[in-house]
Order: sequence, then structure tokens, then C-alpha cells
Amino acid sequence: MIRCPRGARSLAALVSAMLAAAALAASARAAEDGPAEKPAAPAKLRWAHIALKGAYPEGAQAPGLFGDLTESLADGIERLDKAAQDGNVHGVVLHIQGPEIGWGKLYELRQAIGRLRKDGKKIYAWLDSGTTKDYLLATACDEVVMPESGVLVMVGLRAEVTFFKNLFDKLDVKAEMLRVGEYKSAAEPFTRTEMSPEFRKEMEEILDDYWRQMVDEIAEARQLDREQVVAAIDSGPHSAKAARELGLIDRIAYEDELEQLIRGDEEEAQVEIVKGYGKKKIDTDFSGLTGMVKLMNLMMGVETATRKTAKPKIAVIHATGPIMTGESQVDLFGEQTLGANTIVKAVKTAREDASVKAIVLRVDSPGGSALASDLMWRALEKVDKPIVVSMGDVAASGGYYISMGADAIFAEPGTLTGSIGVVGGKVALKGLFEKVGITTSVVSRGKHSGAMSTLEGFSESERKAMQKLLDEIYEQFTQKAAAGRKMEVEELEKLARGRVYTGAMAQKIGLVDKLGSLDDAVAHAKKLAKLDEGEQVERLVLPKATSPFEALFGPIDSEEARVRSAAPQSSGLLRELGELSPELARQLRAAGLVGLLAREPRLTLMPFRIDVR
Repeated sequence: MIRCPRGARSLAALVSAMLAAAALAASARAAEDGPAEKPAAPAKLRWAHIALKGAYPEGAQAPGLFGDLTESLADGIERLDKAAQDGNVHGVVLHIQGPEIGWGKLYELRQAIGRLRKDGKKIYAWLDSGTTKDYLLATACDEVVMPESGVLVMVGLRAEVTFFKNLFDKLDVKAEMLRVGEYKSAAEPFTRTEMSPEFRKEMEEILDDYWRQMVDEIAEARQLDREQVVAAIDSGPHSAKAARELGLIDRIAYEDELEQLIRGDEEEAQVEIVKGYGKKKIDTDFSGLTGMVKLMNLMMGVETATRKTAKPKIAVIHATGPIMTGESQVDLFGEQTLGANTIVKAVKTAREDASVKAIVLRVDSPGGSALASDLMWRALEKVDKPIVVSMGDVAASGGYYISMGADAIFAEPGTLTGSIGVVGGKVALKGLFEKVGITTSVVSRGKHSGAMSTLEGFSESERKAMQKLLDEIYEQFTQKAAAGRKMEVEELEKLARGRVYTGAMAQKIGLVDKLGSLDDAVAHAKKLAKLDEGEQVERLVLPKATSPFEALFGPIDSEEARVRSAAPQSSGLLRELGELSPELARQLRAAGLVGLLAREPRLTLMPFRIDVR
């Protein structure tokens, strides 16, 4: 045992006592000052990244892999609404990548962006470069951001109509076209070398209304005078720097600088940008036997059966594409045609389902066959439930025909609608055949046996008979439209004559009831069905899409096939053509109208297609 000298023990005791006293004093001061503050943890900011790109088709998509790879309009809006309702999401980066949409879908997406802002979520629109529609989407956001090298290609509106008469003359092809209504100009590209005065007037009025909508929306969103907006458009296109100086965009920044932009003054904040927020996840683990079965199910579109419920439903029937008799089909470009049989069966399904309390008909169609349009109209007339129409990008001619008997019609401000008129005719190819050495012998009986022949044009007697037929169809069209709109026939006929209107124009003259989105139409249908405001209502989407397997080999289940329609799936080769030369693809699609004329002598078809870029 080691012993310390007495003096050392006294010194150690003194030091120990002094330290204890100091600790007591510090403790007393801490008690007076309160508990010590811990350093604040850095803020965590979670932002959703959503890209807007593609065509955003409407209606049920093909089940399985092909459907999962395509984002529909409903899918895109659902992702935006999910971000609005997600309490863990502080804001959204909206990457706008040239979506191929019309004025109706543009309005639907702007409405969804507006709901995000209403819920207090800040939205940055990120544009690498932008066209007019891209920019109109961007102006619905809080701030517009472009990189220094970006270009804003907003140069105004332009309608170009291609005419084929000179080509037909050189080929010795004769276009025999008849119409009812001086504005029914669908056949003009085949019979003229330039617009008629009526056609030009109609186009100018439509572009005037689009121009008004565009300038007003930009002026309001960017807090600019209309004169400033017009001057900016007239001096375009603009670099990012010039666009910022004009007040068209807010910031110049690269995508990798968005995190710092989000962080702002909170330098220590942790920023997480969730790429592909809300997008469907595709399980790509196809290993082993289970994986092979899963891959086959995906390719064939085999779905897990969903149990039917007795909950009240609103049936949303999508009527998309040019109208034809028979079943809905898909052309080689992936463009969907609207078959009368498919829609009639879908309407019957909704009518006979006791849980369906109302129907919303979502129309995105330029029209087509007069017969098919009337068959679909009749099927809807037989329904004893409320029917509300929601018009998309276009609901004109036959597209208006199937809409006109509804209890209420909703249109987007930029919807193209009206075109209440009839056109018919054929293209006579005898001269072309003779030029290339083809001769034809004819044996006939009956004065008008050649009326539907594509060899020769109409005789005078045939032309009169065909014109009489078109006049009768026009009379049916206007009478049914007048009854549906609760107008006198004479009043309605003045608005008809083949004339096309925007949704905003049509609402002012009574051809549609209200301006609004698909959601607005569904809410109105719920009200007409006298369902409680807070009651949960399901949407039954019809017609159901066919799987890729069924598209190739026919329906698996004939009973189920009764309400199925073809889903958009395009040929790889022609899709590539569309990507390499969109203009050529558009011209080839337009040439398909000649085929329509060959098969359907009476068309309720919109005369043109407006594509603003």
C-alpha cells in the first residue's frame, strides 16, 4: 500500500473541493438560463419531378406491358393530382418535353396544374426549349426556367391547308365531291387549288379565337399587357436571355441548378427530387419459371380479375377517332378509328348496369360516317339515365352528331366543334388508269349503276340523286341537333352549314352548355343523378381495351369481347416514319380520307385539322 504525504493529501482535497464548487456554480447558472438549445436539424425538402411528353391518349389502355408503357391523359392528370394531395411533397418540377396534344388536352393539363398551385405546392416549369403549347403549359406554373442555350419558339399561329387538284389534273384523276353547307369544306383540297372565301373566313375566325385565348392566358399569367405579349410573339423566336428580358420566363438555369433554386436561402436544406414521381412501376424481374409466366402475362395483357362492386358508378365512355361502321380498329400509324358497334355495345353495358347512375361521353372525334354517327346517337337516345358530354380536342361533325342529344355538353375553350353539315363524293381514276395502260370493260344495268364506281365521275342524273340524298341527311342532322339543343330548326340551321367553332365560340351561341374539363362533366353527371355530394362514386371506363394477344388473334372471350375496343398500338416501322418526318406522317394520314370516301358515300366529317406548334 502506497501512502501520500500529509501535505499532498491536503492539496488534492483542496483541488477536488474547488472543482466541485465550480460545477455547482455552473449548474446553478444553467438552471437560471434554462436548458441548452440543440442545433436545428437541416430542413428536408422533397420535390416531385414529372415529365410531360407524348400524345396522352384517352380511354382504356391495353392491359399488360404495352399499356403500362403508354401514359394516358388520365394517368398524367392522376400523377399531378397525387402530388397535390401528397403531404410529403413540397413542390413539383414540371419538365415539359413537347407533349403532342391539342387545345382540349392542353386545357385539362393546365387545370390539373392549377389544382397543384391551389393546394399550396410551388411548381417550377423546366423547359429545355419550348413551342407555343409547351409555353402555355409552363405559364400555368409559378415560375418558368430555361437553360442559357434554350430557345422559346413562340411565333404565332398558322394554318396550312394542302390542295391536290393540280396533282389530280396531272394524273388525270377526277374528284367528284358534293356537300351541304357553304362552310363544309372537307372536299375542297381535292377540288380546288386554294381556300374558298367561306373556308378562309372560317379559318380566320377560329385562329382569331385561339389567338385571343393564347394572348389573354399569357398576359394574365405573366402580368403583362396584351400589347406586350403580342409584341413578344411578333419578335420571336427568342433566346432564353431575350425571353427573360421580355418577362416571358423567370430564371435562366441548368437542370443541375434546380436543387439550389429549390433550396433558396436554406443553405443547409436537404433537397430530394423524386424522378418519375407517381409513374407506374413495371416489374422487370423475369428470372426463373415464375418470371417467364409473368413476362407472358404482360405480353398478352392478362389481368387479375377485378371484383365487381355495387357502389354507384359514373360510366365514362370514350369516343375517340374518325367514325366508321363496324368495330373500332387501329390503323398502321397507331391512330384509332371509332366503330359504331363498339360504342353501341359500350352504351348498352352502361345502360343495363344497375350500379351505373349516369353516363359521361368523352368525345375526341372529327366525325366520319353519317350512318355510324346516327347509330351511336340512337343508342344514346335510348338511355334513361343522365348523359353528359365532355368534348376533348375535337368533337365536330359526326363528333357533334353523337353529342347533341345529351342532357348537358361541356367543351374545353379550345375544342373544335360544330361542323354540322354533310359531304360526299368519290375520286374517279379512269384517266389515271388509261395513262398507265389499264383498260376496263363495263357491263351495267340501271340508270345509276355507276354512282358508287371509282372508275368514272357522276353522270348528271347520278349527281342530282346523290345531292338529294345528302340534303336529306343534312335535314335529319339539323332537326336532331335543334331538338337536342332546344332550338327552332331555322335558328339552329343558321349556326350549321358546316361551320366549325372553338368551344368558347360554341358556348356563346348555344351549341354547348358550359366550358369545363372531364372532371367538371363527371361532377355535373353526379349532380344530375342526384347522388350525395360526399358519396364515393366509381368510374367505369368503357369500352375496355383489347390486349395485344386479342388484337392479333381475336377475342379470347366472346362475351367479354362485346364491349371491347381496339387499343392504340402502332406499327414500329410507321412510328419510326412519324418520328423522322412528322409532316409526312400527317400527310399520309390525311390521304386516308380518300379511303373513307371510297367506303362511305355520306360523311359528317370535319373539314380540317389544326395543329399549333
